[in-house]
Amino acid sequence: MKNISKLILTFVFGTIAFGFQAKAEDFPADIKPLMTKYTCFACHKVDARLVGPAYKDVAKKKYSVDKIVALIAKPQPSNWPGYPPMAPMTVPKDDAVKLAKYINSLK
Repeated sequence: MKNISKLILTFVFGTIAFGFQAKAEDFPADIKPLMTKYTCFACHKVDARLVGPAYKDVAKKKYSVDKIVALIAKPQPSNWPGYPPMAPMTVPKDDAVKLAKYINSLK
């Protein structure tokens, strides 16, 4: 597990270093501060694959808000084959709910 975490961090920081991160303007003004604070933009974009799936692709899975909140805290790599496993993120529930509602609002 330690090696996987190192691999993920190396990939994420390498991706950021080469300028492939999501642009801040991809996110609404009320969501942008949360995406920045929790570094979501390092791996996700609204409508394009980055390190992780596009938020529009997540929305297509029709997860409940509670399910997305749970997956932020404890990702399930089997839900997204072909992507590197997401590291568990420590996001307070209120913020995670806001992010999940935003994701589910995407068409």
